Amino acid sequence: TPLRKMKIPFLLLFFLWEAESHAASRPNIILVMADDLGIGDPGCYGNKTLRTPNIDRLASEGVKLTQHLAASPLCTPSRAAFMTGRYPVRSGMASHSLPGVFLFTASSGGLPTNEITFAKLLKDQGYSTALIGKWHLGMSCHSKTDFCHHPLHHGFNYFYGISLTNLRDCKPGEGSVFIRGFRKLVFIPLQIIGVALLTLAALSCLGLLRVPLGIFFSLLFLAALILTLFLGFLHYFRPLNCFLMRNYEITQQPMSYDNLTQRLTAEAAQFIQRNTETHSLTPLTYLHVHTALFSSKEFASKSKHGVYGDAVEEMDWSVGQILNLLDELKLANNTLIYFTSDQGAHVEEVSSKGEIHGGSNGIYKGGKATNWEGGIRIPGILRWPRVIHAGQKIDEPTSNMDIFPTVAKLAGAPLPEDRIIDGHDLMPLLEGKSQRSDHEFLFHYCNAYLNAVRWHPQNSTSIWKAFLFTPNFDPVGSNGCFSTHVCFCSGNYVTHHDPPLLFDISKDPRERNPVTPATEPRFHEILKVMQEAADRHTKTLPEVPNQFSWDNFFWKPWLQLCCPSSGLSCQCDREKQDKRLSH
Repeated sequence: TPLRKMKIPFLLLFFLWEAESHAASRPNIILVMADDLGIGDPGCYGNKTLRTPNIDRLASEGVKLTQHLAASPLCTPSRAAFMTGRYPVRSGMASHSLPGVFLFTASSGGLPTNEITFAKLLKDQGYSTALIGKWHLGMSCHSKTDFCHHPLHHGFNYFYGISLTNLRDCKPGEGSVFIRGFRKLVFIPLQIIGVALLTLAALSCLGLLRVPLGIFFSLLFLAALILTLFLGFLHYFRPLNCFLMRNYEITQQPMSYDNLTQRLTAEAAQFIQRNTETHSLTPLTYLHVHTALFSSKEFASKSKHGVYGDAVEEMDWSVGQILNLLDELKLANNTLIYFTSDQGAHVEEVSSKGEIHGGSNGIYKGGKATNWEGGIRIPGILRWPRVIHAGQKIDEPTSNMDIFPTVAKLAGAPLPEDRIIDGHDLMPLLEGKSQRSDHEFLFHYCNAYLNAVRWHPQNSTSIWKAFLFTPNFDPVGSNGCFSTHVCFCSGNYVTHHDPPLLFDISKDPRERNPVTPATEPRFHEILKVMQEAADRHTKTLPEVPNQFSWDNFFWKPWLQLCCPSSGLSCQCDREKQDKRLSH
């Protein structure tokens, strides 16, 4: 009929208008992540002496989350959870042994190829995607050119940064994270060999024992071998593991810290400028403020907190550069910016000279590598002027896993249906449409071990947190595991609790006074509900390949990346060459 024929063009126009208005409503997304920044470091979270005006500006123009939680208190698993919206134990990105993060670029472990990152989802929706900064989720599987774990294989169009992490070993004169390993594998064996040689020589000289010369040569050879391997490790670790990449190409090996934050900032700014006509996703994941600490001349010795404070203030400057750029490009109103840290501050970071190189976790106990609040309660700031009302503060429990479903929904991407997504869309909270977090329960893992359960009961202000085990701080009475530089998750390094250690975080955020049956009449009832929730959660965990198995964790020479034409030195500086050519 004529009426029916007229309806068809109108319907087509309606659907086109709907599609266009949806595309126009989709924001650009910038996800800023600091490394090891404590919740007590930014001014907007109470710091009175560190200057963070740009981070503070974000908070005043957006929403500040006061109970924002990392899914893990360590870099690699926390970033895996952030990228996928899933507890890292689901993807095999949680370790069953002592090391909880990757320490070599030529390890074969990493974020599995079947995991779906928010970058993949947004790329499928037409977003341009770039990761600028630290990755720390693996590189290759079987050959050095398969790049199976590389950012470009996980949904990013562009990558500039480091594939591993910033370490003391990356900066000459800053010490080593391997001191404990050196003591066990080098110094003690050499001492034993030395004592054995002296003892055998003395017995031989006194005629009490006839020692064949072959024994002396064997022990000397063993000592020489250990010493050679040790010196080789010291010489080669930095170039083999501390390098900058652009996409699949090494641009600087080893990386230079000179104006490094400025270079990362420039790369992020250029990517944003290149994509003003399309929607873009830009995670900017700083190397600051993980040790080795560094800052440019403009920021060195300017803060009240030594080299750590200088690094924080330089990072804040970088955040300001991005905010200024958005203003210049008139993109601010339609850009969602998220600022966070991958976990709490590393309280045990003290230099050999006694300088404090770790940040502040405010009033909270513990720090990085522990599930005390200081290890997992992190800054969480979101700004989107067109949609989110400025100056809000939300105290509900939220997680860094929530970013995955939040940005997916904003981009119009359906969530994967073949897997459990543990994060929840934050927009109802941010827009004031909901007053309650969708996280009734949260599960805190120490590596692959369920460490604590958090319960925010409906129709209650209480937030219960039950610890199945806690780390043994050393020295006793301190706020960390200073003898091992980081707390571990098993064996003699922890104390198990039966019944679990129970806190009401809403009344005791410092976790100083565990409740007991004498102080809480519902003690056993509360623990029963939490145990049942933990059991239900555990049943949803599939058997997955362990990305931290010893086979996946250790260095494999055939996976090692080196600059082309650099021979055995593995050293080059294309960044300097490119700079010269551009002039």
